[in-house]
Amino acid sequence: MARIAMVVTNACSPDPRVIRHARWLVQEGHEVTVHAFDRQQEFSMSELIDGVRIMRYHLGNTPYGGFIKTAIGLRKFLQQVMRSLANEPPNVVYCHDADTLSIGCLMKKKHSLPFIFDMHDLHHTWILMPAPQSLVRKRISKRLEKRMLRRLTMADHILTSSGKVGTNGVHPGFREYLEQHGYASTVIENRPSVSRTIESKPRSPWCIGYLGRVREVQPFQHLLQSVLSIKEENRPSIRIAGDGVAHEEVRQLLERTQVEHKIQFEMSGAFDSEQFYELIQEVDVMYALYRPDRGNIMQGAIPVKMFDAAAFGVPSVVNSDCLMGEVAESEGIGIGVNWMDTEGLTKALQKLKSTKVQLNTGSERERLKFVAALEPFL
Repeated sequence: MARIAMVVTNACSPDPRVIRHARWLVQEGHEVTVHAFDRQQEFSMSELIDGVRIMRYHLGNTPYGGFIKTAIGLRKFLQQVMRSLANEPPNVVYCHDADTLSIGCLMKKKHSLPFIFDMHDLHHTWILMPAPQSLVRKRISKRLEKRMLRRLTMADHILTSSGKVGTNGVHPGFREYLEQHGYASTVIENRPSVSRTIESKPRSPWCIGYLGRVREVQPFQHLLQSVLSIKEENRPSIRIAGDGVAHEEVRQLLERTQVEHKIQFEMSGAFDSEQFYELIQEVDVMYALYRPDRGNIMQGAIPVKMFDAAAFGVPSVVNSDCLMGEVAESEGIGIGVNWMDTEGLTKALQKLKSTKVQLNTGSERERLKFVAALEPFL
């Protein structure tokens, strides 16, 4: 049995990928503790989920997406985790995303511990989200990328969340990004179990859902343009669930549109896996369209909500001309649409509203790859 310390800079409340991988390790007989940063101090400091222990650090309110306050908060968290791990070193350190890599590097240098890097995303691109054309943000993003690539030389193994589709795939994923910089990785996609089903219930009006972090306003402005282009008697309702830095701004946008155009919407905050099961039963089409200039969309990001929705028969609308669109259409679980193509979005939404899809490949394939990749280090 190995004692594994996972590190993640969100509250893991829960984080589906983190918990899924931790659960797989527990099932293999290992002991896993997740060191999580509860930035808003909203959740219990200690929790046990399916045998996975979660330790949440409360270090004062730290915003997502900020500059100075965010940087200070992250530094405090990483220092606290480092002290905790140094006091009782685990057998393996498991770093989720690039903002935790310093922990793996330091523990390897000081205690000769192996560490795994799980790259969910191109973390250095997130700073571009508020202002993709900002020269200052571009410089910072490039600096963060260089630092990540330098630290990867110390990682014992790299996992990532996307790669080209088969041997004939057109669009690259994060695996191909890493290969360009000389690093090999194992792709573990964020796929859920495919065993659960929901009963099909006719709804009036039909419903477009967005279940996930609300980080930007522009995708919802685009969605509203599409919804308002549909005749009022055929117009869908909108269901949004999830926290995020743009949550309140999006709520205000929807409230204004409701007053002016009488759209129907409901909006709520963070949810867990059981609540997702309840929420998805309200949805006919999942909306997963993002600004392509924010960085990682065209480089291989695949929205987890696309797979999660398909596991319950719900199709998705996603970005075209990139990996997520290729996956959606090759597996028959959604349609790719060009960003800001309002007419194309409207046609896709209306085409999918009465469609039921099936996710044929779920988490079991990914679990087998995951266990095989990590076995040499455990």
